[in-house]
Amino acid sequence: MPALATFRPLLLPVLLLAIGLLPGCSLLRHTLEAPEVRLVDIELVRARLLEQQFLLHFRADNPNNVRLPIRGLSYTVYLEDKKLAHGDASQHFSIPAHGSSEFTVPVHSNLWRHLRTLMRRLEDPEQPLRYRLEGEVRTGLFGSRFSLQRSGEVTPGDYLRSKP
Repeated sequence: MPALATFRPLLLPVLLLAIGLLPGCSLLRHTLEAPEVRLVDIELVRARLLEQQFLLHFRADNPNNVRLPIRGLSYTVYLEDKKLAHGDASQHFSIPAHGSSEFTVPVHSNLWRHLRTLMRRLEDPEQPLRYRLEGEVRTGLFGSRFSLQRSGEVTPGDYLRSKP
């Protein structure tokens, strides 16, 4: 019995620690839903013959009950069925539970064959453009990766005009 007496003061803290770790175990079993990432605006920064610079504005929505840390995005963006840009964005940010976050990715492109057509379309503030977004979202929770495929329309400048 003398050995039990020496461990008795440690019994309560160990028991409290075990109870405190139980919610963490349920998080391990929780399957995460993929965040919904969509393109909300395309901002033309500079257009030269062989290189165009754009800012792609994205919005990510988190359908989960837990905060979702984003650790990167691999993407390919098609605009009017023409490849606008592809690459990796290594921005780190978190999306609150059932919340959303916005982020901007600067891209360089070479659309010289389609430049005239796309520039006319980008200059018309009322004309929506079709886009397709493909890629992968990397999260910080257990190194999860989510496939990303989305298509829709974006009207250049709408997002920026609506921002205060």
